Amino acid sequence: MSVSLLLLCVSVIGAFAFVLGRVRAAALSADGRSSSMHSRHGYHGAYAAIWAVLPALALVCVWSIASPEVIDRLVIKSFPEEVKILPRAELNLSYGMVRSIAHGMRLLTSQELTEVAGGTADLQLLLAQKGVPLAIRPTGYMVDAANKYNGMREISRIVMSVSAILLSLLCATYGLRVIAPRFRARNRVEQVILGALIIASSIAVLTTLGIVVSMLSEAARFFSMVPAGEFFFGTVWDPRFTGAGAQTSGTFGLIPLLAGTIYIGFVAMLFAVPIGLFAAIYMAEYASARVRSIAKPMLEVLAGIPTIVYGFFALVTVGPFLRDISAEINGLMTGSYTSFIEAQSVLTAGFVMGVMLIPYVSSLSDDIIMAVPRSLRDGSLGLGATRSETVKRVLLPAALPGIVGALLMTASRAVGETMIVVLAAGVAARMQFDPFEPMTTVTVKIVNQLTGDLEFTSPQTLVAFALGITLFCLTLCLNVYALYIVRRYREQYE
Repeated sequence: MSVSLLLLCVSVIGAFAFVLGRVRAAALSADGRSSSMHSRHGYHGAYAAIWAVLPALALVCVWSIASPEVIDRLVIKSFPEEVKILPRAELNLSYGMVRSIAHGMRLLTSQELTEVAGGTADLQLLLAQKGVPLAIRPTGYMVDAANKYNGMREISRIVMSVSAILLSLLCATYGLRVIAPRFRARNRVEQVILGALIIASSIAVLTTLGIVVSMLSEAARFFSMVPAGEFFFGTVWDPRFTGAGAQTSGTFGLIPLLAGTIYIGFVAMLFAVPIGLFAAIYMAEYASARVRSIAKPMLEVLAGIPTIVYGFFALVTVGPFLRDISAEINGLMTGSYTSFIEAQSVLTAGFVMGVMLIPYVSSLSDDIIMAVPRSLRDGSLGLGATRSETVKRVLLPAALPGIVGALLMTASRAVGETMIVVLAAGVAARMQFDPFEPMTTVTVKIVNQLTGDLEFTSPQTLVAFALGITLFCLTLCLNVYALYIVRRYREQYE
């Protein structure tokens, strides 16, 4: 029985337990209503359903995690002695072959398995036909280990299914038996819900901690090979991917990447902030309800477009347009039709990224302006100020801290962008301030350093974690400062 089918069976048992719990609670109540019970009938049913589902679900989770490890150890233990004494890398390679063979054998029919066992069919050829190509011809011990792996896997699945269903039934019976008129089912159910909420809220915190710890540990390995001063203050980025043994080759200067990240983000904000802020002011203060109901959703559609689409738009449309228009301008001014704007440039990436950021600026600023108390608007208009004067002298100063916080959050979004920069600004790590030339960012180099089949043993790959923790700290500082400003604004005007 597959895990999905098993979970479906447990869910069905839980549904039956819920219904039986309600029926039992109704039967135990004096008048058939819940007034004589401590908790409503639904809480009793939910309590029985929780007992039917949660223990079985916990068993499935633990079994699914532990079973593969146990099977791996037992299968490797069955290898011949001359294989078990091989180096760890070769032993893992052999076991990977066994798992590939086992996966392919599950795709073969019983007749094909019989032909393989009888020696009348080539197992490697059959597996290749099933889409499981093998690098080497499987040996006898590999086939035996694959059969053992499949057998133990099937036994484990059967035992897990039977155990989970029996546990679900037993726990459902217990949940039904404890139902009584004064049983505090509501309190128990609410405790379970509270625990689920705590677990759900802890996942984000634990995930963040896991990311930070993993990045810090790998970054520490990088800084054990490359001095931190050379990384943080270096002005040349040239990692030089070379062969094995080149552990100290390459130059890992962060300054060109950091300069490109800040420069492209700054150009993007130059395009996004005025347009987004003016759009927010128009929708909040000037647009009618009908226009606002149409314009605001249409503007926010931009936020739902994948960034790779913006990248293609920059590569195919914006970049060539800027290159051609600059060539025309240069031709009219000097007579030489040479473009002074490259198709991949800071300007191209910044412009397209700015278009992507417009809905972020507009939506956040619109919500902040709408949150300004209505009394400030009415008081300004009542004193004879025009609507534009009210916006300029009352609403914007009142909403300024929140708007600044929104802009900082938008800037952190710009700093982490990757696909637009790859396609619109190139991958050249350069120290220059010409917006018409290509540059690159930290995120692009993280992708470059981790592309391909690489081992995390050299500074050329470990530098990605140092770049990642640097970018994490940069965006964290922006977000923390933005939250500080927003909270200060809320304390002032609530």
